[in-house]
Amino acid sequence: MFSIINIVLLSGIIHCVSSKQPNILLVVADDYGFHDIGYHNSEIKTPTLNRLAGEGIKLENYYVQPICTPTRSQLLSGRYQIHTGLQHSIIWWSQPNGLPLDSPTIADKLKEVGYSTHAVGKWHLGFYKKEYLPTSRGFDSYFGYLGGSEQYYLHTLCDNHQYSNSTLPKYCGYDLRDNLTVTNQTGRYSTHLFTERAVDIVKQHDQNKPLFLYLPYQAVHAPLQVPDSYIKQYDFIQDKNRRIYAGMVTCMDEGVKNVTDAFMEAGLWNNTVMIFTTDNGGQVHAGGNNWPLRGWKGSLWDGGMHGVGFVHGQALKNKGSVNDALIHVSDWYPTLVKLGGGNLNGTLPLDGFDQWATISEDAPAVRKELLHNIDPMTTLAGNRMYPGTFDNRIRAALRVGDWKILTGNPGDSHWVPPPHLQVDKNLTLPSTNSQDQNLWLFNIKDDPNERRELSALYPDIVKSMLDRLDYYSNTAVPVRYPDPDPQANPDLHGGVWGPWE
Repeated sequence: MFSIINIVLLSGIIHCVSSKQPNILLVVADDYGFHDIGYHNSEIKTPTLNRLAGEGIKLENYYVQPICTPTRSQLLSGRYQIHTGLQHSIIWWSQPNGLPLDSPTIADKLKEVGYSTHAVGKWHLGFYKKEYLPTSRGFDSYFGYLGGSEQYYLHTLCDNHQYSNSTLPKYCGYDLRDNLTVTNQTGRYSTHLFTERAVDIVKQHDQNKPLFLYLPYQAVHAPLQVPDSYIKQYDFIQDKNRRIYAGMVTCMDEGVKNVTDAFMEAGLWNNTVMIFTTDNGGQVHAGGNNWPLRGWKGSLWDGGMHGVGFVHGQALKNKGSVNDALIHVSDWYPTLVKLGGGNLNGTLPLDGFDQWATISEDAPAVRKELLHNIDPMTTLAGNRMYPGTFDNRIRAALRVGDWKILTGNPGDSHWVPPPHLQVDKNLTLPSTNSQDQNLWLFNIKDDPNERRELSALYPDIVKSMLDRLDYYSNTAVPVRYPDPDPQANPDLHGGVWGPWE
């Protein structure tokens, strides 16, 4: 790093950048369940993640979104999905859709103040035009796949258009790029590939500049695939899906160790802030688990959104602690941009908050409420009960202080223990009188597993939270969820997924 103050001239504005800008390592695990990290009493071995979290600060009131694109869009933009038009489902590979270009990404803002910016892994924020590719969104380099899920060894993915009424045939193609160039890595396991590229970036980094490395692993999303060597240690897990999934987690844990070791060997680690986060709750049908939380990936219950997360770095003042402040994935945008010496000029209004003092120093919580989502495209559920305020038939969820309200159809509401754990079946089932329910109220601080529904006892709180949902609904932009485009067919592009407009 420079030992002087750098002056950066951008668009006529002079930015003074301290030589103490930290390197930033942002690691995202895919479909990583709340119960799947060692320090949450998991049977899965995660020695590296356990150590890093123990040396840093564990975030135990930390939230992401229930599915992939919404979390990634809020992470890179700092804006709720109701403000980007991405409030329904994900971006499917054949949809002409993407994270809007009207506001800079976190990489754009860090690049403004001198960072070398690199992305390795899953993108899933749109690619129908080149303008939406990572190297057009602030990243100096990109190595990874553009869609949302694919084969770990073959690097192929298919779109059967089940999200629409389209009669188009299934489209399949290859998806792995080195910047704009398709790279043939058939037979190489993606967790190893992404780890190796991340290590290379660290080794080759020009240390006269701070480094921002965004590492969204494919792991541990389905399909369940991992080299056998990682599975052997889990012979004691009888459930096949859980056993393979455990091996995938351990392989990812090893990858994080290799990347962080590279930072150490390069002399960068002591000036690096590392963030580890999942993108949503675990998928119980593909080995993941969120016990004792309710629900799983895709639901607005806490099992779908209460995420695994921690921060590591010498810059932290309260190392070795647990932080219970309400923190959301959108908060990383202003937190990291400001930590890196940047500013928020040129952004559209943000929904994230700068949480560095809250995390590092245990300062009073900045965030008082959190809109989990409002999705008007999901089929309305039940009857409207409160005219003159938010329509409780609409799928939505909101947190205000310790209170959480859910409306409409929030998704599957079961509690699912890990396969080896013997639990009374009555503890896994929602009450029978709630089957036609479309409004729930919980005190999450007192009842983190959402077992005691309180709407009948606190009608005034229900009304005030519905009014708050109504406020947010009035700020939402229209949902953007286009039909699949036949021009996306990889057969028209050499068998490869990529821009088609």
